[in-house]
Amino acid sequence: MADQSLDHLCGSSLDSSACPPLCRVGTSNEHSIPGAAWQVPSTASCQQLVNGNAVGGKPASLRHSLQILGGLGSAGRVSPRQPLPAPCPAMAPWALHCTSQQAPLRQPVTPACARSQRKGAVPGPAGAMRLPGEGPPAKRPKAVLPAQPAVQPRGPPPVEQQRRSLPIFPVRGRLLGHVRGLDSAVVIGETGSGKTTQIPQYLYEAGIGRQGIIAVTQPRRVAAIALATRVSDEKKTELGGLVGYSVRFDDLTSDETRIKFLTDGMLLREAIGDPLLRKYSVVILDEAHERTIHTDVLFGVVKAAQKKRKQLGKLPLKVIVMSATMDVDLFSEYFNGAPVLYLEGRQHPIQVFYTKQPQSDYLQAALVTVFQIHQEAPSSQDILVFLTGQEEIEAMTKTCRDIAKHLPDGCPQMMVIPLYASLPYSQQHRIFRAAPKDGRKVILSTNIAETSITIPGIKYVVDTGMVKAKKYRPETGLEVLAVQWVSKAQAWQRTGRAGREDSGICYRLYTENDFEKLNQMTIPEIQRCNLSSVMLQLLALRIPSVLTFDFMSKPSPEAIQAAIEQLVLMGAVEQKDNQLVLTPLGRKMAAFPLEPKFSKTILLSPKFHCTEEILTIVSLLSVDSVLYNPPARRDEVQSVRRKFISSEGDHLTLLSIYRAFRNVNGNKGWCRENFINSRNMMLVSDVRAQLRDICVKLSMPIESSHLDTGNIRRCLAHSLFMNAAELQPDGSYRTVDSHQAVAIHPSSVLFHCKPACVVYNGLVHTNKCYMRDLCVVDADWLYDAAPDYFRRKLQVAKN
Repeated sequence: MADQSLDHLCGSSLDSSACPPLCRVGTSNEHSIPGAAWQVPSTASCQQLVNGNAVGGKPASLRHSLQILGGLGSAGRVSPRQPLPAPCPAMAPWALHCTSQQAPLRQPVTPACARSQRKGAVPGPAGAMRLPGEGPPAKRPKAVLPAQPAVQPRGPPPVEQQRRSLPIFPVRGRLLGHVRGLDSAVVIGETGSGKTTQIPQYLYEAGIGRQGIIAVTQPRRVAAIALATRVSDEKKTELGGLVGYSVRFDDLTSDETRIKFLTDGMLLREAIGDPLLRKYSVVILDEAHERTIHTDVLFGVVKAAQKKRKQLGKLPLKVIVMSATMDVDLFSEYFNGAPVLYLEGRQHPIQVFYTKQPQSDYLQAALVTVFQIHQEAPSSQDILVFLTGQEEIEAMTKTCRDIAKHLPDGCPQMMVIPLYASLPYSQQHRIFRAAPKDGRKVILSTNIAETSITIPGIKYVVDTGMVKAKKYRPETGLEVLAVQWVSKAQAWQRTGRAGREDSGICYRLYTENDFEKLNQMTIPEIQRCNLSSVMLQLLALRIPSVLTFDFMSKPSPEAIQAAIEQLVLMGAVEQKDNQLVLTPLGRKMAAFPLEPKFSKTILLSPKFHCTEEILTIVSLLSVDSVLYNPPARRDEVQSVRRKFISSEGDHLTLLSIYRAFRNVNGNKGWCRENFINSRNMMLVSDVRAQLRDICVKLSMPIESSHLDTGNIRRCLAHSLFMNAAELQPDGSYRTVDSHQAVAIHPSSVLFHCKPACVVYNGLVHTNKCYMRDLCVVDADWLYDAAPDYFRRKLQVAKN
């Protein structure tokens, strides 16, 4: 699934079942939709099309171009196509369903749409949807705050008018009335209701929480920066004044800041220095449904701070949990029965379609679906496609653009926009721009578009049903990034993107039976990740017993124990008086906003006289990719990058690129010529400066190894020894730790090499388990790094 080529996207190995007919929920008749009657295109036909060659010498008319895309049968016949379905007024209007026992639906649900509310498939959280059999607890306080019709002004309305048009505005007074007297509250409202940007402002304007700072946490740095920028614009203040943000390696706040957007990880780091979070009067935990590893730890830290401040008679800490999904019971019970406030959003009816047969290639199915929508739908209606990661998105972006170039005159323009977390903010912002006249936006996105942002103009959602997520096996110590099925909650979140401004359509590229097999909710990250960073943070917070920490969803004992063992191996943790405590090394590791393995790398570097180089390497690995790899120019990229490549691995190759960047003083023209992301490279310099400051505060000697790369590799071997793999007699690789079969990732400079022993930063699983970011090391160095550890591993191997 990673590194998809054009040939793979066109899929020569697939048959016509790859894009089977889809059927609409709530109807018994079959209905043709995008991809419904198209046969899978041959690789040759697609390749000819994107290369600008007409098949068979025929002119490239719209119909002919789409026939090429759709594929020719053995007899040369083109499969018949039917137009897209018109919106069905009988479909259940999601936004009008309310959990209030007293508030009926504003429109009756007809038999034609009854199945969209079948057991286990409650559509979108338009403010009040709930899984069957889970009605609001009888004794729990609740309030339903209905949405009001909003006036849609012509042209870009003034900021104040935009604020007043949000669904949350009419219930502002009631919301503040509920929140004012509460210590904790849970607010449920879909993306687009205005909860994230407006509630902090409402609290500040009403004088609630003015005794301190109002913190609003976000799982993603991109969202934290964008939201702070938006709210500062609405308040007509300079960013960094009244409204600011704090993300890893970037802080734009001041003594005047009273509304602060920050990542959950940053608030956790602040808690290490101040467990009571004294400077905050309100903490808003936004996007709580995402259940990132930092968010789950933050739940416990904030809850403990709230309790302790009350016991000490300090300024009360108000906690507001905000979510876009309906797993509210868990949040409410965890925060001592906190009342739940439901904000209705502005959701419109949405039709949902499933495939009749499972897809053998979801990328191929998505491609065909997009182009049939493009052929049939009005150009003003934009498309949002959910894919799993940067590689898939970049490959499909190229394919869509290549095909779109050769569609004939009269066909709408296609503005293909990629969207993923590591994309520079300026490029991410393109999703908010209007498409050119008589053109259509096609946005190819990861799950970042599920809830974090509202994209205007979306009429169609194409859901592959897949997401890339971490999986951890404590018994082997392997943590891999793998493509897997979404949960039902995620599927409904994706579907809801189609109904923000008008009725919409969602095409799920999987069967209804497959949907019914999905997990109801996403498994919290804390139950499927390596917990070594979490345990290090908890010990730095001086939690009395990390084994009994008040997690909302407790990790397995095996995962906790495995994390502690890893920290012990790193020399970060020891047992004192039957209690786990940080060693002096562990306390220094906790001072860095890094994974433990990278903190350890920096702290070991003075021993090998290479701190300057290690700071650069760790900084390069701590930001989004500094390399820009446009699929359309792959050969050119490889040619210009050849001069930077080190035969000793990816770490030293990155170091070589950074040195060259510094030699030209960060020249942007040089960056363009060498396909380097200049913005991310500048961020590397900022990160490096901050990490260097921490080293100075820790009184570390800072030396350079100059041209001695051996010391750099030794340092990496001593810190990454648990991530080591050896070449086998058959030419394959196995990890030294668990003997897991692994391969070198195609993006590595070592892909065509066979070094005897390597260390790597992480594993990613697609069709096989790949090692990413490799460094060539000697096996003897690994044994020197942890003799007891490898002695045990060798004994196990012999047995």
